[in-house]
Amino acid sequence: MTDNILAQLIAGRVRNPDGAGNLTVPTRLVVVEPSLAGVENELIRRCGLTGSVLIVADTSTWSACGLRIHESCRAAGRHIEKLVFPSDIRATVEAAQQVQAAAGAVDALIAVGSGTINDLTKYAAFRSGKPYAVFATAASMNGYTSMNASITDHGHKRTVGAAAPIAAFFDLRVLTQAPARLTRSGVGDSLCRSTVQTDWLLSHRLFGTAYRTAPFDLLRADEDALLERVGELRSGSIDAMRHLVHTLILSGFGMTICGGSYPASQGEHLISHFLEMFEDPSWPVAFHGEHIAVTLLTMARLQAAMLNVDTLRFIAPPATEAELRQLFGDALGASFWREYRLKTAMVNSAEAVRRIAEDWPEIKRELLEIHRSPQLIERALLAAGAPTRASDLGIPDPAYQNAVRRARLIRDRYTFLDLAADTGHADLLEHA
Repeated sequence: MTDNILAQLIAGRVRNPDGAGNLTVPTRLVVVEPSLAGVENELIRRCGLTGSVLIVADTSTWSACGLRIHESCRAAGRHIEKLVFPSDIRATVEAAQQVQAAAGAVDALIAVGSGTINDLTKYAAFRSGKPYAVFATAASMNGYTSMNASITDHGHKRTVGAAAPIAAFFDLRVLTQAPARLTRSGVGDSLCRSTVQTDWLLSHRLFGTAYRTAPFDLLRADEDALLERVGELRSGSIDAMRHLVHTLILSGFGMTICGGSYPASQGEHLISHFLEMFEDPSWPVAFHGEHIAVTLLTMARLQAAMLNVDTLRFIAPPATEAELRQLFGDALGASFWREYRLKTAMVNSAEAVRRIAEDWPEIKRELLEIHRSPQLIERALLAAGAPTRASDLGIPDPAYQNAVRRARLIRDRYTFLDLAADTGHADLLEHA
């Protein structure tokens, strides 16, 4: 069923539930199979990449399947270059510039990896105007098929425009053999659908910001199946992995369809980005999706608590530029203010004041229809062996609570983090 949805979506035959016509995505080919060993060059050829290529990997992903892709291409007579980073490489502007420079003499790029390698490659492909394809090495995140990347620029983690892959390849045996922490990260990035949709619809109903149901309709079947079988991921189940992979692929396509990360990144990602930007060197290294597993549970609890409130009013004034500069320093404070200030105008509008006072009961009813309980989410995370508390990641509670309180200040997206603060319920941020 879901394989059919993928094929139909790529072929442009899925009806757009938000308007006229059908949904379209720029990716030409997605292959999800138990094994892709021995057919790597043929897959690259099938998606239209016939010239020279640069393989981008790190030392771990090179061992996982980068070397065999290299050998497959070389055996077919294809000219191939490689750029292999250390395994601890971060997705920074400087690293992306290295990829772009190495790609100067080839026709296309091949990412072999997951979050960091894929983000670096797709951003470099976008900057250089060259096509790229990706071979996944872990079911760890939902950015494989999106047109955006998370890149850190002088300490500020940003979501930036990037190239969509011309093709994406998923060898399920490679994915089941990836470190368990990476699979658990993918579970976190997948299950945040509930908190993301609830935040995004809140903003739409209060302020009339853009919102679409298409990305969430695509996910429904696989998300339900994944929730039923999430515990089987720990034993290397190919079928359970297929459901996880489908949710991650379709979530990425949802971002592409919407032209941004809105249907996959809201309050839970704001907390995670804050933690990553201000992490203490003494904290253990944590993957992005491990952060999301913890932060999505925080958001689910906060949303549940706020959806239990019968009446709301905007009563607390938004933060000012001076306050952001005082909290974060002049450079970061000014950078954050350029985005956060857009929310101050929304909260101060007469129509938003009216809507929250008069329409909250109806808004609450709509949100409860799409919101999953924190208890259900916690059971799924525990079944997968994923972290559920900041202490599971080695993050002290005071540092985590600081992130929950202040994450709303770094971006322009209006979420339940803002709603709690703006309506005099900031105390709920302390207990989520």
